[in-house]
Amino acid sequence: MTILLKNIKEILQVRNQHIDKLEGQEMKTLPVLENAFLLIENDIIKDFGPMSDCPTADFDEVIDVTGKTVLPTWVDSHTHLVYAGNRELEFVDRINGLSYEEIFNRGGGILNSAKKLQELSEEELYEQSRKRLEEVIQQGTGAVEIKSGYGLTLEAELKMLRVIKKLKDNYPIEIKATFLGAHAFPTAYKDNHKGYIDLLVDEMIPAIAKEGLAEYVDAFLETGYFSCEETERIIQAGQKHGMIAKVHVNQFTAIGGIEMCVKNGALSVDHLEIVTDEDIAVLKGSKTMPVALPTCSFFISIPYTPARKMIDAGLPIALASDSNPGTTPSGNMNFVVSTACIKMRMTPEEAINAATINGAYAMGVGQDYGSITKGKKASLIITKPLHSFYELPYAFGSNNIEQVILNGKLQ
Repeated sequence: MTILLKNIKEILQVRNQHIDKLEGQEMKTLPVLENAFLLIENDIIKDFGPMSDCPTADFDEVIDVTGKTVLPTWVDSHTHLVYAGNRELEFVDRINGLSYEEIFNRGGGILNSAKKLQELSEEELYEQSRKRLEEVIQQGTGAVEIKSGYGLTLEAELKMLRVIKKLKDNYPIEIKATFLGAHAFPTAYKDNHKGYIDLLVDEMIPAIAKEGLAEYVDAFLETGYFSCEETERIIQAGQKHGMIAKVHVNQFTAIGGIEMCVKNGALSVDHLEIVTDEDIAVLKGSKTMPVALPTCSFFISIPYTPARKMIDAGLPIALASDSNPGTTPSGNMNFVVSTACIKMRMTPEEAINAATINGAYAMGVGQDYGSITKGKKASLIITKPLHSFYELPYAFGSNNIEQVILNGKLQ
């Protein structure tokens, strides 16, 4: 199957060779090729270049994209797309003045979602989750990480991870699964934290590894949730079973979590609404990707990740949606990119780099996704006619996506 896109106004994120990630000043540069063609062969990017070099052979499909922009699909490296029901009443609670912590202490938050999920069948959980996945695909996401963490029992966590596997099997989008059993302490273990950590380490992680259901392991490393010491034990247990760490950290407080995660080789540290000078020093030169989740800050009115300070200090940043029922009920990466520009003072170039190349690094899929590079997967966004690509973050309330191609297939 061959598809030729011709008369492309501009192709974004054109890289002649694979780049792992972009740091500091590098993030300001977004390579653009104007008046171009792009050739897809089966599921890969076969060729691209100026229209003066456009091939003239017979192709299975030719798409004229005059006036339109082509870019790699978004890579969303942090989501909780698989969950039961929603938490709209907590939305009203927050409007009425309750904090995230106060809602959690009343039995809401993660524990609320866990109760709903434990009562739901695997089939119904899949039906609810696939609709959310289909929506983010239409919004331009071509690779997505999905976490468990709303089960909090072995049976319910396995249920979530099996649903993620079923989504992976049934949809052309790239999906990676993360085990987040350490999302909160179940009520039964409220006063027995060690007992729950023992359960995670001795029973849950080995069972999940035996079925090959998760590539990554995560924990909510935060005051009132999981400590540095508890999280380190979970990370190291996951590593023994082939799971790489991707960790929630520094959402509300800085308690040394970033340093511990870097020391233990975490692929990413996510949230980072609170970042100290010491955290920046630890991250600089490390292999750990900082991941910002700006639409979480938008929705629950907490500080935004200090992206400007971090980039100016030479760090890389990735952007992700944090799509979940409680604090970010949206997986729309277009709005994530806009919010990063509007509220975090990232330039459009930086935000697009953060949501493509750096997002692919944070998800461990950079060899195949995140840039327009020959040999990478043909997962592409075709926009509606635009004045320039700056219109993508500028027109934050508009849907400027016309078509999505996933692994060489029009969606």
